[in-house]
Amino acid sequence: MRPEVGLASKLILAIDTSAAHCAAALLWGDAAATRIVTRSEDMAKGQAERLVPMVADLMAANGVTWADLTGLAVGVGPGNFTGIRIAVAFVRGLALARAIPAIGVTGFEALASGQTAPFWTAIAAPRDQTYVQGWGVADGAPRLIQPGDIAALPGTIHRMADLSPADLVTRVAQVASAKSGQPNPRPAPYYLRAADAAPPSDPAPVILP
Repeated sequence: MRPEVGLASKLILAIDTSAAHCAAALLWGDAAATRIVTRSEDMAKGQAERLVPMVADLMAANGVTWADLTGLAVGVGPGNFTGIRIAVAFVRGLALARAIPAIGVTGFEALASGQTAPFWTAIAAPRDQTYVQGWGVADGAPRLIQPGDIAALPGTIHRMADLSPADLVTRVAQVASAKSGQPNPRPAPYYLRAADAAPPSDPAPVILP
């Protein structure tokens, strides 16, 4: 069902495949009048094949076409290397094809949305490590910490594990909506650690900024 005309001035499609899920959201309106619908599936792999059909199904169920979109949002990590690149590539390609803005949102920004500082945001990393960023705290720069070190962080900790994929992609859409209308760099994967796989011997292609 197509939303009311009063909500149609802004329509953002947000996606996130930064972990073992595939999630999408549509956000209409602004802070004064917003409607959000989501769709998500848990999956350890296969996001590349499932993402476009899921988005198409979500849009069709809500009477939305590609031409209706006024902006795009994507979760850029930190998280699963392959999943992040799938989502970023899809959003950048769609933004170019539709000539609409695309905004990258880190997992830390999504976790921090609606919270009151001071606090920490935490995202699980491989080998029992944790990605963390502090908000309104000393030495809060984003970084990777070792197992057990999270217990030493003072104050409240907001963890990605406490959010469902639908909640996460909703926050990605909300943060992007707040950022819209401002200068934003094109989305790019946000990594805080090197990939586990060995790099190929051939030079990697250059990703334009």
